[in-house]
Amino acid sequence: MTFTEKDLKQFESKGISKETVEKQLENFKKGFPYVRLKAPATVGNGLISFKEDEVKELEKYFNENKDDYELLKFVPASGAASRMFKHLLAFRQQYTGSQEDKEKLLSDHSFNSVWYFFENIKKFAFYNELKTVLQDAGYDIEELLRKEDYNTILDYFLTEKGMNYARMPKGLLLFHDYPDGPRMAMEEHLVEAAVYACDKNNVAKVHFTVSPEHQQRFEEVFAEKRGKYEKAYEVTYEIGFSQQKPETDMIAVDMNNEPFREPDGTILFRPGGHGALIENLNDLQGEIIFIKNIDNIVPDRLRDTTYLYKKVIGGLLFKLQEKTFDYLELLEDGNVTENELAGIVTFAKEQLNIFIPTAYEGFDKMEKIDFLYNKLNRPIRIAGMVKNEGEPGGGPFWVEDETEERSLQIVEASQIDFNNPGQKEIVSNATHFNPVDLVCGVRNYKGENFDLRDFVDPQTGFISQKSKDGKDLKAQELPGLWNGAMAHWNTVFVETPLITFNPVKTINDLLRPQHQPE
Repeated sequence: MTFTEKDLKQFESKGISKETVEKQLENFKKGFPYVRLKAPATVGNGLISFKEDEVKELEKYFNENKDDYELLKFVPASGAASRMFKHLLAFRQQYTGSQEDKEKLLSDHSFNSVWYFFENIKKFAFYNELKTVLQDAGYDIEELLRKEDYNTILDYFLTEKGMNYARMPKGLLLFHDYPDGPRMAMEEHLVEAAVYACDKNNVAKVHFTVSPEHQQRFEEVFAEKRGKYEKAYEVTYEIGFSQQKPETDMIAVDMNNEPFREPDGTILFRPGGHGALIENLNDLQGEIIFIKNIDNIVPDRLRDTTYLYKKVIGGLLFKLQEKTFDYLELLEDGNVTENELAGIVTFAKEQLNIFIPTAYEGFDKMEKIDFLYNKLNRPIRIAGMVKNEGEPGGGPFWVEDETEERSLQIVEASQIDFNNPGQKEIVSNATHFNPVDLVCGVRNYKGENFDLRDFVDPQTGFISQKSKDGKDLKAQELPGLWNGAMAHWNTVFVETPLITFNPVKTINDLLRPQHQPE
């Protein structure tokens, strides 16, 4: 590929090397290989289900030991909420107010329908604000609803005429109603952090990844609200914000795999997806990091189970990490007996799900020590998994690479070859899926931070078809944050209750009982 001088300057301005762009173009031509599923991770085979007494013991262990650690809550919050309003935006384009439109466009009375949205509009936490915004513009919402003038309501709800919700990030949307007023999704994460991500000095650290155009508003909201929550929970917040780095953007191509050019001749680059956030996570230099999506929150009345299982997975991480560090010190010393090596192998296999090849038995002692040291000296993640109730999303699987080495991975549907009957059958036997509920240990046994970029599998990217200005294009995403970006971490899956998973994918999801006041 020959690039112009202008192209090279564009790459330089983004901090992307020509070699990186060439590699991305090569990926478009070759495509990414499907993962090779070996088996679903199920209870007793890669997935732990704790009994009630074990849950209590791990919660106690977390509470007793958390002050020894730096805790942080990491919330990817940069995505726009526009997809939440897809059905409302489509309706707004088509609805004229005619009798025919009323019959045609409002005949669907299912949960995710436009009819259901308007029928229950007063139950949303944002209703009073919408009412006020309309009032300020000279409208009465009750009268608009009576007249079935839905377009005016949607204009002031979705566009810059009013609340501009279709262009806002989820973190700044009002999710839940309380007697003292509604809370944004961002506020609910501040509340959670006060309970399980608080250190011995009562400092609760939360880091949000945001898009550049919204960071100022996030900062303003935090400045407005911090006093209320610091007083209520007797904590001090330490809040950080970061954005996806321009150098993680990916080149877009046309359908012939040639760079997609804008009318002015510049090459189109697109954000690299949430996998780019491994860079943000790496920059934090944290110790114990809880990761949870911005939209997966419930009101206070349902939060106890969430708190409990955050402490369960946290307590388990403390225990596994302590044991791992003890063994690494022993291996580094090199003065290990055969019995001790056997104990380490058992721990690696049974507690950390590390694959020990049959060739291991033929290694000499030094090779065994090197092998185990390399396998144990990695970041650790404990990932909560919920029973599959038909929700879309990735799931926990045993995966095999080209060397026949096995590992536990969170796999997305886009990574699976559903035309392969064997792979399809493995998926059909899966019992759990990924709600994005992780706690991560990102320092080594010497207290130094791992460079998390060393543990990414670059072969797990993803290509999708998009369009711009009416022209088709192909986009590329980096290995997903909890998929390929963490492929070479040591991984433990834990079954968590379904109530801990309550995402808001469409605006109507906020009408579900778990997002409503009692």
